[in-house]
Amino acid sequence: MIPSQAPASVGPPPRYFTLRTALLFCAPLIVNGFAMPYFPVWLTTLSMSDFEIGVVLALPMFIRVFTAPIAGVIADRIGERTIVLIWSGFLSLATAFVLFYARDFWPVLIIYTLQSAVYSPYVPIVEAIALSGVRRWGFDYAQMRLWGSVAFIGATMLGGWMIGIFGGDMVLPAMAIGFGLTILMAFAAPKVGRPRRPSPITALTEPPPKSLRQVDLQLLLIGVTLVNASHAMLFAFSAIYWQHIGYSGTEIGILWSAGVAAEVTMFVFAKAIIRRFSVWAMILSGCFLAVLRWIIFPMDLGFSGYFVLQCFHAFTYAIMHTGMQAKLVERVVEEQEAAAQGIYFFYTGIFTAIFTFLSGYLYSWYGVNGFYSMSVVAFVGCCFAIAAWRLQPQRRGSGGKTSEAS
Repeated sequence: MIPSQAPASVGPPPRYFTLRTALLFCAPLIVNGFAMPYFPVWLTTLSMSDFEIGVVLALPMFIRVFTAPIAGVIADRIGERTIVLIWSGFLSLATAFVLFYARDFWPVLIIYTLQSAVYSPYVPIVEAIALSGVRRWGFDYAQMRLWGSVAFIGATMLGGWMIGIFGGDMVLPAMAIGFGLTILMAFAAPKVGRPRRPSPITALTEPPPKSLRQVDLQLLLIGVTLVNASHAMLFAFSAIYWQHIGYSGTEIGILWSAGVAAEVTMFVFAKAIIRRFSVWAMILSGCFLAVLRWIIFPMDLGFSGYFVLQCFHAFTYAIMHTGMQAKLVERVVEEQEAAAQGIYFFYTGIFTAIFTFLSGYLYSWYGVNGFYSMSVVAFVGCCFAIAAWRLQPQRRGSGGKTSEAS
């Protein structure tokens, strides 16, 4: 468990820790709020094919799975993680400026991949700083992280309005402004010194402990991360598709924001849900609803129908993710928490990259009907999760952990 009070030797927290960390979350999520929905739209202005868009979006996902842990190790060894944040912000902004001059597939692919590599450690290091505050001084993580989600929604809505006026040309300037904010917030970040335990991305550089190699837990991690990865076509091509069928930029922004708002709402009520429902009910309901979500998506739903479907994100990600985290707490001792989160990060990154790459082919061949393939991915994830449920060990040790955890 994370301690609610700091040990006596820790000393007082940095001034305005909660406010500064909340703002630190806001800056990168403003970048993401512009980039995730609308960067694919900018790629269409360069007359790239759907396949090329899939490649441009997928390769950086592969790269960041490996660059983020390396940067995490550097940050831990430096001792003050804000130094890596500052460098990450400056290098990301530099690549954003270079991207203004890239107009063809190969230059865009190379520069955007470099940008992803240097930007990849930013959010995980912010998470690590926030969790240091939680463990040492008992700060409320949700109170800090919530404002990042609010910033994401605001950027998505603003980006939708701007893309309706300026088209895809607004994307790079908006991202550049966001990267500028990451630099400012990095300088204002609270300094907490050397971490007392490895962050999840740093833990990826070490072999997983025995408890994480249990078959049922590995099956569950694969199943849940496959369902996470089934969102790949939504992230890559939903804005392009909605623009194609005539939705305005503001409407696209509302649809994207609806999913994030539903996710945040579910996280707010997560504690009450965990008390009322079993962890397996949370995980499997998210898996099954993901299958249903991608079966429904290609239908002619209208704006209100897509709005409701986007709210499924509360289940196909938030409730399932919450259940997965609860299962890891149950099965993995605290000393192995970072390793468990690192494996979760790794599986999610690899699978999402693979299916983002494939979605370029599938959307090019089948258009919106390509979303049926994402229902297949989610169904396979369901099968893995069900297998994990059937194979879970029944014998429990003390403290709610299985006796195999070591």
